[in-house]
Order: sequence, then C-alpha cells, then structure tokens
Amino acid sequence: MNHNPDKSSSFKSRDHDHKNSVPRAESLKSSKEKDPAAADKNETNEQGGEAKEAEIKYTLEKAWEDIQHFLSGEEALEIPDIIDKYLDLVEHKVSRLEVPEKSKGCPVPDPEDDGWFHKVVEQMSKLHRHVSTVFKSDSSRGPLINRIGRIHQRVMSYLEDEFRVLLEESRTVGAAADQSPDAGQDQAKEEPNFPGYSKQVLATLNKISKLMISGGYEFECYEVYMVTRRNTIEETLNKLGFEKISLDDIQRMQWEAMEREIPPWVRAFKECANIYFSAEHKLAQTIFSDNPSVAKSLFANLICVLFLQLLNFAEAIALSKRSTEKLFKFLDIYETLQDHSSAIDSLFPEECAKELKAELTATRSKIGETAICIFCDLENSIKSDTGRTPVPGGAVHPLTRYTMNYLKYACDEYTDTLEQVFKEHSTSKPRDYQGNSQSNNDENQSPFSRHLIKIMDLLDSILEAKSKLYKDVALSNIFMMNNGRYILQKIKGSPEIHQAMGDDRYKKRSYELRNYHQSYKRETWMKLLDCLNMEGLNVNGKVVKPALKERFKSFNAMFEEIHRTQSSWVVSDKQMQSELRVSIAGVIIPAYRSFLGRFSGYLTPGRQTEKYIKFQPEDIEAYIEGLFDGSTSSMPRRKT
Repeated sequence: MNHNPDKSSSFKSRDHDHKNSVPRAESLKSSKEKDPAAADKNETNEQGGEAKEAEIKYTLEKAWEDIQHFLSGEEALEIPDIIDKYLDLVEHKVSRLEVPEKSKGCPVPDPEDDGWFHKVVEQMSKLHRHVSTVFKSDSSRGPLINRIGRIHQRVMSYLEDEFRVLLEESRTVGAAADQSPDAGQDQAKEEPNFPGYSKQVLATLNKISKLMISGGYEFECYEVYMVTRRNTIEETLNKLGFEKISLDDIQRMQWEAMEREIPPWVRAFKECANIYFSAEHKLAQTIFSDNPSVAKSLFANLICVLFLQLLNFAEAIALSKRSTEKLFKFLDIYETLQDHSSAIDSLFPEECAKELKAELTATRSKIGETAICIFCDLENSIKSDTGRTPVPGGAVHPLTRYTMNYLKYACDEYTDTLEQVFKEHSTSKPRDYQGNSQSNNDENQSPFSRHLIKIMDLLDSILEAKSKLYKDVALSNIFMMNNGRYILQKIKGSPEIHQAMGDDRYKKRSYELRNYHQSYKRETWMKLLDCLNMEGLNVNGKVVKPALKERFKSFNAMFEEIHRTQSSWVVSDKQMQSELRVSIAGVIIPAYRSFLGRFSGYLTPGRQTEKYIKFQPEDIEAYIEGLFDGSTSSMPRRKT
C-alpha cells in the first residue's frame, strides 16, 4: 500500500494529545476561576475556531457543488480554480483528524459528526478518478493530478485505519461482555449470529468497504478484512484451548500430551461448525452487501484455511502410533467430523464445498480405519497375555476386567459410532473365531457385533487355558466361575453388549456357569459326602465301630482341610458367594446331621465322642460361611 510515510506518527501524536486533553467545558471553567480575562480570551478563540469550522464546512459543500458541474461535463475541459480551493479546504480539515482509537466497547461516534469525512472520501475518489482519466495525457496538469492523488491516498489511508480498528472492536466487545454479563446477554439476543458488532458499527463497516472499493482500494480493504478476522478467530479458538500445532510437532508428541489437545480441538471444531462459520458468513455478507461475489470469496478463503488447519490436526492424530487406549479419543474425533459435516454444504460455494467435503471425508476415513485397527488390536493384546502365574484364590483375572470394562465402555458410549465405523470402513469381514459354535447365525449380525463376539470368544479360550494352570481342579472351577460371572454381569449391565450377543449366547454362558458350579461341588463336597456313606458300617446287623470311627476321622480331616484351603479362595461377587455357601450347606449339613443322628450313639460318651465327633451341624454351617472371603483363617472354636 502506498501510504503517506509520515501519516502514522503524526496521527498518533495528535491522538495522544487528544486523549490527554480535558473536556472543553471543564477547561473553560477552570481557566475562568484562575484568570477571568484570559479565560474570556480563550473562549473567544474557541468560538472563533468553531466559526472557522462552520465556514470550512460550508465552503467544502459549496465548492463541491461547483466541482460537480465540472465532473458532469457541463464545464469545458478546463480545470476550474475552485478545485485548488477545495483541495486546500480538504487538506486543512484532514490535517486535524485523529487516528481512531480502540475503546473498551463499540466506538461511539461524535454526535456532532454528520459523516463529513466519508463524504470527502467519496468526493476525492470521484475527483481523482475523473482527472486521472480525462487529463492523463496532459503533462501540464501533472502537478495538480499528483496533488489530488496524494490527498486521495491520505484520506484512503485514514479510512483503512478506521476500517481496521472497527473490525478489531469485536475482541474488545467480547471482553466488555465478560465484564458485564447483562450487556453481553442483551447483545446476544439482539444479534446472536454476529461476532460482537453493533448494528451501528456494521453499518459503518459496510459504508467504508463501499468507499474503499469504489475508490480503487479494494485490495487494501480485502487484506485488512482477511488479516483482522483471521487473527480474531484464532484468538477465539485459543481461548477454547486450541492452538495451531504443526504436523511435525504432533507426530513428536507423547500420547499424554496429544490426548490433552484433543478435547480442545473437538470444542473448537464444534464451535466453528455451529457458530463461527455461519457468523463469519453473515458478517461478510453484511459488510460487503453490494458485492456478493466478494463476500463469498473472502469468506471461503478465510474459513478454508482454518478448516484445513482443523482437519490437519485430525489427520496427524490418525497417523500416530496405535494403541488400545487411544480408541475413544479417535471415536470422539470421528463423531465430531461426522456430526458437523453438513455445515460445509450450507455455507461454502459449490466448488469449495466439494473440495472441503472431499478433504473431510478422507480425514474421517483415516480416523475410522485407524479406529478399527485399534479395536482389533484388543484381540492381539488378549493373545499376548501368556503369563503362567495363576491369579491367587481363583479371583477374576486382570485381563477379564480390562477387556470387559473396555468393551462395556466402548459399547455404552460409542455403539452407534462403532457400528457405523465398522460398516463404512472395514476392508474385510472379520473371520469367526474357531471356538464359536454359533457362527451360522452371524450373517444376520453387523460387522461390529461379529467382531465383538469374536473378542469375547477369544477371551473365553484364553481364560480356559489359564484355568489349567491351577493344580486343584476345584480351584480351577472357582476361577472359571468368577470370570464367567464377571463377564455375565458386564453383559447384563450393558444393553448394547447384550443386544450384540443375543439371548442365545447369553443363555449359553449362564448354562456354562452352572456347569462350573456343579463341577466344583463334585470335586470338593461330593468327596466329603463319601465319608458319610453307610456302606460297610453294618455287618450282620451290627455297626462296625472301627469303621465308624474311621469315617468320622476321615470326615473331620477332609473338612478341616477344605476349610483351611478354601477360606483363602476368592468369590468376589457377593451374590454368587452367597449362592455357593447356601448350595454347599444344602448338600452337606442335612447329610451330616442324618449321619450324626444315626451313628453318634454307637460311640462311648466322653473321650470317644470328643475325639471323633468334632463338629456339630451348626459348626459346619458356621465354617461354610467363612469360605471364599480370600483370607486364611484357623478353625473357629467349635460349639459344644
């Protein structure tokens, strides 16, 4: 831009003097109190100045009327002397201008200002355009044409500054709204789609844009608009926590740092799609209302850069190293891109919208494909758990907890998204896991449901292999019961997983859990019941005491060992723990009470009874209640 090099410094100096001046009424009052004579003189000078201003104003208007005849062609091709006079008056008036100052709120025009400066700008543009065209080949007119050009440049430069300051007022308006909530709410109600400009400021911006474009300063106008609005939007996004980050910087980030950047990005993208894009679109249309194509072009160029910047962040995330913990953040990004893509169609020109839609679709596809790979990596993490150390007490395996909590959160929060991602971005159908006996029904299931079932079947097979690490078969069954119960509870607590699995698979798992329960009882308590078998105790109608004593002795030893061992076993689900204890008691206590009632009389009261009958049925019941709490405890004192 060919601006007057001395303009900025001289305007600032006058602006500084203006800001440090006191109001005229107060100044005169103070002067009169100190020196009445001097004050009267000053007041006379002030009044004389006002009279001079009125004269200039009148003369400018009168001179312009005469020049209008010249511009309309009613005069001969001679430049009237009135033009020099007019230029003198313009220079005098413009020399007293001050650079617009950013206020704490929207600028408040001087109520005495009738828009003379904008009139002068319009007049100077017409005059400059006319003489530059008509007298461009007349070298004798060169000095006058150059003078007109310099003055025109000066007023346009001032106009450009005014345009810039008014555009920047949106930032200070936002700050003022923060300080005054009521004012901010009123403004939002009045103009909810605009980024903080009052109607008065918008009207002024519209007028200035027309003056700059008609005066041949369209490039400067567009540049000021683009730079100012871009800076404002970037500041707004920064306040949301999103800052421009290069692709290389994102690639070098650790996941913890990268993860912190994703929520601000999501907020920024949503705000842009829901608020800022439409606001900028309307703002451009309002300021450049006489040039719809210009408004459309400026908006597209401004927002296109921002939009691609947001997409570049998402694409850089998609290229980062995969790991299972990243899935949910990837799905957040995917949902954001999916849910707000419609903003492009309604705001951007057709060709631009087509290009941006293609970029968004490509980025969304990368995020979706990576999300599928991450979800499938869960299968690899299950397979890679090859630890050979059994979980103490047969408790729920950490792999079970991690896998089921992962699947539950994924399904509870992202089922619809995952269904869409697998449907749109799967390159091939996942093969059924070999252990899945119900694979024939999978044709009616979605790709995501099939893969979910595959992962759960794989977890079952890994758990079954780990159950064989226990030397005690009963404990192996407790391990499978704990893990099976945990999985069922997670399925029951997640309608999404339940629906994906179907009732048949849920019932099958419940059936398998009951089988483990029965197997556990056979391995432990049915063997104990063998000690209460009456076979071989009667010979020729008489009770064989040595055999009876051996039966009591065997029962006591086996029960004590069961209690000692299984008190340290774990059944973490309280309902299943209670069910197990009730089931055991229902088998053992009636049989022991019957055996005791039938044969205790054959032992000699006293030492023999105390030696061989160590437990009463109530003792057995109390000891059973101490099983599966994960703590090693000695036998409580028996009841007598």
